[in-house]
Amino acid sequence: MQPVSSLFPASYSDEALLRRLPGFTDHYATVNGVRLHYVEGGSGPVLVCLPGWPQTWYSYHPIAAGLARHYRVIIVDIRGMGSSEKPAAGYDKKTMARDIYELLRHLGVTKASLLGHDIGGMVASSFGFNYPQATHKLILADGAHPSEGLRQMPLLPAPGSFTDKMNGQQPYLWWMAFNQVKELPEQLLAGRFEYLLEHLFRYVMLDEGRMSAFDRAVYAAVYNQPENIRASNAWYQALDQDIADASTYARLTMPVLGIGSHVSYNYLQMSLPYMAEDVRVVGILDSGHYMFEEQPAQVLAAVLDFLQPPAS
Repeated sequence: MQPVSSLFPASYSDEALLRRLPGFTDHYATVNGVRLHYVEGGSGPVLVCLPGWPQTWYSYHPIAAGLARHYRVIIVDIRGMGSSEKPAAGYDKKTMARDIYELLRHLGVTKASLLGHDIGGMVASSFGFNYPQATHKLILADGAHPSEGLRQMPLLPAPGSFTDKMNGQQPYLWWMAFNQVKELPEQLLAGRFEYLLEHLFRYVMLDEGRMSAFDRAVYAAVYNQPENIRASNAWYQALDQDIADASTYARLTMPVLGIGSHVSYNYLQMSLPYMAEDVRVVGILDSGHYMFEEQPAQVLAAVLDFLQPPAS
């Protein structure tokens, strides 16, 4: 099978991007009926990293080397993302968590910590719920398991709150509804996804300049493809099933860290205690949603402080 990244300009291919991450290597595995792409680097306890929308494994590049100094880091293009396969179904987070579990079994890993951002946080949460015996610690960066609270999102923004920058107290996440629509988004955005990216990064980042022009071009090259838009929107179209699944789960018992930007810190503080028994929430309030790009040092410090046991 031809790698999906071979469809992109050569400078944005996985092979080219990996040259920016010395020590990381490129891999594929077919597990749970889907072919997943992942990159790996470092050694030590396993840390699985799951990206969000509209990015790929490459979103971890600002913190990957720092993590790899302490851990065996496995960054996965989740089902429907980047160079991973984009099947017609299986985008509920329970199935996607099973993808990750089967990947770890394929690699001979019995237990790992997981770090998920955005949609990746939803998948990481589901992994913890469904495979607690395989979960050491769980880190959720601006993303947690879907719940009934999503149904309370407003159709219209609060008066005066919908400006060039997302309001941290009254966030208006219009794309949660837009991405529910089938077929139309890929018709509108194929070959034009950079317009959505420019708006999104400006809206949800405090300093959109921290997302480089090169990084924007990498993600545009991926999401300009109609099949990639269709598959990534399927993560949102599965939210009804995710909410139904959430109602069947007991609270998590492993340690859970929430890392919240200025747009999600309050939400994580309120929601995570309902989801897990052992919770810590850290706020990176001088960052917008794409905190790996805006404040990588703070993210890295929070993750390592949580994962590494205190010196005796």
